[in-house]
Amino acid sequence: MTPYTTELVTDPLAFTRLAGEWERLYRACGTATPFQSHAWLHAWWRSYGRPGRLRLLLVRAGGAGRGALVAAAPLMAVRRPLPALVPLGGAVSDWTDVLVDDEHRAPALAALTDALARAARTALIDLREVRPGGAAELLLDRWPGPRRVLPGSVCLELPGVPMDALIARLPSAKAQQRARAKLRKLDALGIERRAVGPDEVDKALRRLLELHRLQWEGRKVTGEHLTDRFRDHLVRAAGPMVRSGDAVVTEFRLEDDVVAVDLTLLSPRLAGGYLYGAHPCLRERRADVAVMLLEACTGHTAGGGRGTLSLLRGEEPYKLHWRPEKVPNSRLLLARRRTAPLLAAALAHAAARRRGKELLRRRDRASGTATTSRT
Repeated sequence: MTPYTTELVTDPLAFTRLAGEWERLYRACGTATPFQSHAWLHAWWRSYGRPGRLRLLLVRAGGAGRGALVAAAPLMAVRRPLPALVPLGGAVSDWTDVLVDDEHRAPALAALTDALARAARTALIDLREVRPGGAAELLLDRWPGPRRVLPGSVCLELPGVPMDALIARLPSAKAQQRARAKLRKLDALGIERRAVGPDEVDKALRRLLELHRLQWEGRKVTGEHLTDRFRDHLVRAAGPMVRSGDAVVTEFRLEDDVVAVDLTLLSPRLAGGYLYGAHPCLRERRADVAVMLLEACTGHTAGGGRGTLSLLRGEEPYKLHWRPEKVPNSRLLLARRRTAPLLAAALAHAAARRRGKELLRRRDRASGTATTSRT
């Protein structure tokens, strides 16, 4: 029988050297999303990781350090608000998960669960933003200690169909007519789009972030998207992901000027519109940017065999207009008997945060504050 061995990697240079093996495992895990690719996670670590905090739990089919990589939990140690192991990718990733080779699922999961259980003797395992059906959900039934599942963020999803079919989903003939009129307006303006090559990604992503800043100037925006570390992360990640087919960067041109740039992440099952930037001149010309981007994204689903077009996190009105399905992520909390007090503290902290957010929502509704978009 094949032995399954586990190892703990804490050296960032070793993480770098794992790129090829990680890529093979990523392709072998049917539930993986682009946020679990090596390019995304390694770029994130370089921007957001802290020295001494890296914790990669690996499972190999064969001798330690020699066998094929068949499972991985990309984690980082944190001390606040509680000692915990949390997924790499942080708040800028819409989904987090572990990776498990489909051909080695049962034994690889057993070995990974054992490795996580050993790690949970000193820290809470806190897996946030797990997509429904993610490999991390399979750990729950095997977990030997206390565990809880809390609600995560809500993602919005549309079927991976052509633009005409999405328009047909709108609730009334009048809404459908307006959507088609907006498409005709975009054609009349002469807006052209093209996917940029891997060697052009750096320049295109910097333009995206510049346009994103202009687009939200004077309005409330996700502040992290304007930071140097986020820019560096996105630029580092996108080039390799475009090269491997895990992302596409699209430029939109009007009269030879780049007026919008979009980053869409891809997996065999879905396309996810991650971030865009659009020049204010498009609003001035009454171009519907949401329709423009959605039409571009449908080209990556209807033509690529992907069954889902994800609008990712956030329930902004422009997304809800298209009648997407609400798909909630989960937060998985795993502990052992000796770390059960950490689990209880995490539950209390989560409850307090929910109460605080509800109070803020009530205050905003009372004052008429508009909901802001993350993108």
